[in-house]
Amino acid sequence: MRLYINVDHVATVRQARRAPEPDPVEAAALCERGGADGITVHLREDRRHIQDDDVHRLSRHLTTVLNLELATSPDIVRLAVKLAPHQATFVPERRQEITTEGGLELGSPRSARHRRLAAAIQRLQDAGVRVSLFIGPDLATIDRSAALAVAAVELHTGEYAHAFPRASRALGRLRRAAAHAKAAGLAVHAGHGLTYINVTPVAAIPEVEELNIGHSIVSRSITTGIEVAVREMRQLVDRAHVDQIQAAS
Repeated sequence: MRLYINVDHVATVRQARRAPEPDPVEAAALCERGGADGITVHLREDRRHIQDDDVHRLSRHLTTVLNLELATSPDIVRLAVKLAPHQATFVPERRQEITTEGGLELGSPRSARHRRLAAAIQRLQDAGVRVSLFIGPDLATIDRSAALAVAAVELHTGEYAHAFPRASRALGRLRRAAAHAKAAGLAVHAGHGLTYINVTPVAAIPEVEELNIGHSIVSRSITTGIEVAVREMRQLVDRAHVDQIQAAS
């Protein structure tokens, strides 16, 4: 199973201060060293965390692959076509949400939204990009995704994550959806709200071949790495203090 790490929230911390650090590209390199099979970023229309320059630099420096999450915004689709990442995952996007809270709504093929999505998918496929759709574990939506001739669907695991540990019903929906998607010829991915505590049952679904996990890993990295970070700063400060005393004597 492939494990893709979403580094959006490394950029969230950076953008809180509009500072150069922490750098999501540096974080992505460390994720690769830790065993990540790919890196995921969501370039949102409001650029609240990941910036265009981050995507450019990731496309140049990754040693694994880039999965670019995006809506159908024309400027972002153009950037995706230009950079041609390994994979593009279309996700719904609402300005007021904190994070993506649901899957794509794939309505009538006659709707303007559907036509816009289909056109964006075609543009990316023409550029050689593997396309995935982020959807809820709904069988009808899976069928509509297959009709769009995408390579994969990413099943939204939010309902399961929010219900955990009393999540047997939601887990059952994910299992049925994964089997249905596989039977429809789609590769099956999963993500949203997965943590060190709840990931195992989803990872055990036989049809799921890729997980996208971000916030939990970024959060854990802060707590597991802060002791080392403080110790390094402590050493720098103490060394400067000693050097100052020696220079004055």
